[in-house]
Amino acid sequence: MDTRHLNPDGSPKYTNRLLAETSPYLRQHAHNPVDWYPWGKEAFARALAEAKPIHLSVGYAACHWCHVLAAESFEDEATAQVLNERYVNIKVDREERPDVDRIYQVAQQMLTQRSGGWPLTMFLTPDDRRPFFGGTYFPKEARFGLPAFRDLLLRVASYYREHEAQLRQQNEALMAAFAQLEPPPPEAAELSDAPLRLGRQALERAFDAHYGGFGGAPKFPHPKSLELLLREWRAGAGSDTPDLHALYMAGLTLRRMADGGINDQLAGGFCRYSVDDYWMIPHFEKMLYDNGSLLAVYADTYVATGDTFYGKAAAQTADWVRREMQSPEGGFYSSLDADSEGHEGKFYVWDRDEVRSALTAEEYAAFAPRFGLDREPNFEDRWHLHVFRSVEDVASTLELPRESVESALSSSREKLLRIRERRVRPGRDDKILASWNGLMIRGMAVAARALGRDELAESAGRALDFVRQTLWRDGRLLATYNDGRAHLNAYLDDYAFLADAVLELQQVRFRAAELRFAGELLEVLLRHYADERAGGFFFTSDDHEQLIHRPKSFGDDATPAGNGVAAFALQRMGYLLGEPRYLAAAEGVLRAGWAMMEKYPQGHTSLLIALEELLHPPEIVVLRGERTAIETWRRDLGRLYSPRRMVLAVPADATGLPAAVAEKVPRGEAVAYVCRGNVCGEPIGSFPELTEALRGE
Repeated sequence: MDTRHLNPDGSPKYTNRLLAETSPYLRQHAHNPVDWYPWGKEAFARALAEAKPIHLSVGYAACHWCHVLAAESFEDEATAQVLNERYVNIKVDREERPDVDRIYQVAQQMLTQRSGGWPLTMFLTPDDRRPFFGGTYFPKEARFGLPAFRDLLLRVASYYREHEAQLRQQNEALMAAFAQLEPPPPEAAELSDAPLRLGRQALERAFDAHYGGFGGAPKFPHPKSLELLLREWRAGAGSDTPDLHALYMAGLTLRRMADGGINDQLAGGFCRYSVDDYWMIPHFEKMLYDNGSLLAVYADTYVATGDTFYGKAAAQTADWVRREMQSPEGGFYSSLDADSEGHEGKFYVWDRDEVRSALTAEEYAAFAPRFGLDREPNFEDRWHLHVFRSVEDVASTLELPRESVESALSSSREKLLRIRERRVRPGRDDKILASWNGLMIRGMAVAARALGRDELAESAGRALDFVRQTLWRDGRLLATYNDGRAHLNAYLDDYAFLADAVLELQQVRFRAAELRFAGELLEVLLRHYADERAGGFFFTSDDHEQLIHRPKSFGDDATPAGNGVAAFALQRMGYLLGEPRYLAAAEGVLRAGWAMMEKYPQGHTSLLIALEELLHPPEIVVLRGERTAIETWRRDLGRLYSPRRMVLAVPADATGLPAAVAEKVPRGEAVAYVCRGNVCGEPIGSFPELTEALRGE
């Protein structure tokens, strides 16, 4: 902390209302000289009473440029004086309040005709909280074509005082534009595979055939696009014209990312995105949601291809999550910061001499060419580890067996990890979010099934137990937890991601109470989030705090679209339980999003996956009988990549089963019931018969 903001005894000179918040990001600003408020009635009342505009600042704990803005301006007493005199200042964590963030990100883009991002800086009228000006990062001194932040604050405050009437007219136009964002009720249309074909073509056009990924820098992982490509390949794998290029696009992208600097080559875990085309230099923050989705798609690709490269990447990611991101209480933390000691990436990068002195000559001879230390520095005169040469190539050059090189690389990693652990670590955002936990529970469940690792299922189960015990109150979810306090109404994504995760976890080990919980989550969606007029689900519930707009989104962004995941989970649960209300709601989502899928399918891959399952209903296999026997069958079925298949192994002594599962009674040691859509076949009493029946899918 800047010593200007410390008392002589070393205590903070300033303390504001953010100190009592659950968000580590908000608490980072608790000792700013800015008189911050959290989003809420107290701030709104003061803005109204004093007729001051609201300065709204939105960011998150792992955001590098949020830290820069804080250090330059929010810790600067002169800037703080302007903010305190002329504004009521509200700080928002976009991860705790994605509802607020979504609304004002869209408003910023409408007002400025520029893309949004974080930090988000918005100025709102005090009575109705409508935005009249905004931007993202503003520097302390004018540069990058941007005005100095303090100068901007003075000009905005003056303009508000002198032109309030004009701003009110602008606000009306903005609200009219918000209203137009809502699509009209869909016309009756045949739901076909046309968007799937268009999406597949769009991904191929954007594909980077050299380095993988879609489009140029900055490059993001887009795990749902990779999942869609895997499903496309599998759908035609048995035909005369299998879509091998879909498998190639997914596989190359995943290989280049796992070998790249976006993946932590020592400890595992993926960073947010790459700043270059090569996946070499990342934006160093590690987010739970990226790693949950990537864990699932690496595990699926391992099963699809049998290539241990993808299985190893999945295992390393899962191990990093269990080691660094799972709380003692069971829930998963949110993120690791990009910065340490005030510098982005400092925790991860290396001096060549430091590495050379830490390793034996034999280890360094293998490690340096493998990870590029025999080349020029790639990050601010230092080296960030990135795979440059294959193990086979290094072994050939050194005239050593592959095993010797792998052993040298393994011992080198262990030594360098021990050194790195002594460095100042990046900050960890230790709040626990329901939605992001849903993504990681799903990822752990998929990886447990693919890798045959029960401890990953146990990790997922611990997290789900935490959610049910801590975030589920009186039949509703809360969105966030930290320091013993759970609060905030949950959002569409919280319910959808968790329901999807619970269904995935049941394919590893069945729990009737968890299946009931998934149904309860979906019932809340239908009761409080559904748009009865136009179909689909709003992001916020019907009893949520009233904001200037109630958003409803169908597109994927950093996380999958809640509407797409909800439609997918509703269909699977609908077929499993024979519940037509769920199936009708899922179809309503797809009809509501149909025009957007047709126009920009590659931006709606979660919806496309749900559409695929509407057109080709999932195959549900319920195994009943003695635990050991049905578990053997379940594991054997899991060796094949079958994304349209759901397998539940329900022991004979299981109780509290829903009627549709209970009626599939145990017979002998093991029996299988195979249902395709709404039609179930006769019970099958031997595994060879079952595999023969499934070949006809």
